[in-house]
Amino acid sequence: MEFFSSQESLTIGQWALRALVGFFFLVFIAKIMGQRSISQLRFMDFVMALLIGNIMAHPLSDEGLGLVGSMVTMSVLTALYLLGVFLTLRWNLLKRLFDPPPITLVDKGKIHYQNLKKARITVESLLTELRKESIEDIQKVAMALWEPGGTISIFLEPKYQPLTPSDMGMATKPFDLPRMIIKEGKINQHELELLGKDVQWLYYQATLKNVALEDILLATVDQKGNLYICLYR
Repeated sequence: MEFFSSQESLTIGQWALRALVGFFFLVFIAKIMGQRSISQLRFMDFVMALLIGNIMAHPLSDEGLGLVGSMVTMSVLTALYLLGVFLTLRWNLLKRLFDPPPITLVDKGKIHYQNLKKARITVESLLTELRKESIEDIQKVAMALWEPGGTISIFLEPKYQPLTPSDMGMATKPFDLPRMIIKEGKINQHELELLGKDVQWLYYQATLKNVALEDILLATVDQKGNLYICLYR
C-alpha cells in the first residue's frame, strides 16, 4: 500500500495502482453525486467538477503527493455538495444562489436586450439557437428562456406550432416502444420472454423474410409481434 503515500519515486506498477484506485474512487464519487451533475452541469455542479478534477489530477501525476489527502478532501467536498443540494430544496435563498430562475430573452417576438447582456449571450448566438429549431423569424417566438443549465428553451406562438392529431380530433394508437431482441448478432433471451416469444418463433420470422439470423445486426419487435431487422453490410 506504499503507493498511497508520497514517495521519491514510484514503479510502473505503483503508478498503475494509483490510476486504478483514483478511477474507481472518482466513479464512486460521481455515483454519490447523482446523475444530475453528469447530465447537466449547473453552477454548483460546475464548481465541483473543477475542484474534483484538479484535486485528483495532482497525486496521479506527482509521486511526491499522497492519495489519502486528496481522497479525504474529495469526500468532504462531496458531503458539502450533497448538503448544498439538500439545503437548496429547503431554503429559497440558497436555491436562488445555486439554481437561479431562468432569464427571459424573448417575449412575444421582442428581444430583451438587457437580459441578453445579463446572460452574456450575443444576438448572433440567440439567432443560432433559433436556427437549430428551424425558426427563421423571431416574431414567431412566444418566449425564449435562458435556463440555469446553459440551454435556451424556445416556445413558438400557438398559431405557428405544428398541428397534432389531438388538435384535429384524430384517433391515435397507443405508444409502443419496440424491444431489441438481437443486438450485433446476439439474441436477447430475456426480451423474447417478456414478449412471450421464443427462439423458434424468431427463426420462423427470419425464414419468412429470407434472412439468416447470423446476418442480422439489429432486430426489434413491437407489441403486435412485428419484426424489424437491420442486416450487416
